[in-house]
Amino acid sequence: MNFPILSVIVFTPLITGLLILLMPDERKDEIRVTALAASALALLLSIWVYFSYDLTVGGYQLVEKYNWLPQLGISYYVGVDGLNAPLVLLTGIVMFTGVLISWGIDDRPREFFAFLFILATGVFGVFVALDLFMLFFFYEIAVFPMYLLISIWGWKVTREYAAMKLTLYLFIGSVIALIGALAMYFTSGLGTFDMIALEGAGFSLAFQKFWFPFVFLGFAVLGGIWPFHNWSPDGHVAAPTAVSMFHAGVLMKLGAFAALRVGIMLLPEGAKFWMPWIILLTIVNVVYGAFIAMVQTDFKYVIGFSSVSHMGLVAMGFATLNREGLIGAGVQMFSHGVMTALFFAVVGMIYDRAHTRQIPELGGFAKKMPLVAIAFIIGGLVSMGMPGFSGFVAEFPIFMGVWKFKPWIAVVSAISIVITAAYITRIISKVFFGKMPESYADHIGDVTVLDKVALGLLSAILIAVGVFPSVMVPMVESGVENILRLLGGA
Repeated sequence: MNFPILSVIVFTPLITGLLILLMPDERKDEIRVTALAASALALLLSIWVYFSYDLTVGGYQLVEKYNWLPQLGISYYVGVDGLNAPLVLLTGIVMFTGVLISWGIDDRPREFFAFLFILATGVFGVFVALDLFMLFFFYEIAVFPMYLLISIWGWKVTREYAAMKLTLYLFIGSVIALIGALAMYFTSGLGTFDMIALEGAGFSLAFQKFWFPFVFLGFAVLGGIWPFHNWSPDGHVAAPTAVSMFHAGVLMKLGAFAALRVGIMLLPEGAKFWMPWIILLTIVNVVYGAFIAMVQTDFKYVIGFSSVSHMGLVAMGFATLNREGLIGAGVQMFSHGVMTALFFAVVGMIYDRAHTRQIPELGGFAKKMPLVAIAFIIGGLVSMGMPGFSGFVAEFPIFMGVWKFKPWIAVVSAISIVITAAYITRIISKVFFGKMPESYADHIGDVTVLDKVALGLLSAILIAVGVFPSVMVPMVESGVENILRLLGGA
């Protein structure tokens, strides 16, 4: 029997979280070191999974399957393909850098890291699940700790409101999607939740047309699709830095990936029927999100609405149902995850020192924190889709796919690129190169070595994917081939 590497990746955070909860609260350094060691192990294993994937074979690899409840057709069934292997790697990266950024948390670090790691198990589990029941099982594990992490360690002004709003939106969305999943289970007549078996269930056209919007939009709520997006910026702003990194970097991909995996891949004819309407929603996401980000004065709200805009591009890529759009969306999920983790890390570092996120009250931070300024500029260039960075590798195929679908949608959506460039350059000029207020000048210092390691790692990945797109694009393309096959070569 092969080494169950995916199970080790999925359950390492959970076991570590439970071990941390058993440690004495006053042993804060040991708690942090344990968290760092576990996140480093998960990252190393996710890197191994990514680079050991055999593109010449394709399909699902590193598969593990154990019958859990055979009477109900439920099995523990996991595997990776070209689409979810990059997302497993993304989760490992965000988890590791999130621990580095959270080193200074002094308020109950034991519970903080434990809940963060339980959340990570849920995320890893959703990405590798090949059983529909297990996907929902891990999905709920991923959503629940967010409430505690935001309501206990979040920004005091809005944390209760934001945590409750986020939880209600996501649970209602997942319940709607679950009803659609149960409809598939009972209608298929196969008596199994095995998603590979359900792909060949041959659901009728009427069934697919009726249930597709329930399943797709139920998950897409977590992906931040308009008009169900407004839990997201509030959640971003209220969350502590590492949780914002997880929330924007990984959790929103969870919704997008599940909408693709369960909605489009199990109900392909329903997807073809509804996608012209879905793509209209994504236009609003992309353009409206960028305009709303432009007028914000709170640094974190800018990044929150920017995230909604860029996640709209992921859904837009899916909605094209063609090769270019789907490849771009696959790369965009990874690129956006690393980029927003970097952005929220930068915002957190500035807020920790200035104790404000109001852009008009900030300025001159490049002199005190040069590496932070460079990291934000790199993230900004990715956000604008500048060639040589991962954002271009992701966004260019999306716009190509949209152009093939309907050229006017690509033209309208491209407005977002101009607006994104406007608010990113405004922030860079005001926050990093403006005049530093005298009240800050004496007590603002540089970031820690661990912060610099996290920023350096995230920045390097964004450049590496941009300069060497061959490290990711062929892998995503191999995953897209399977979707196109299910869509009948659409």
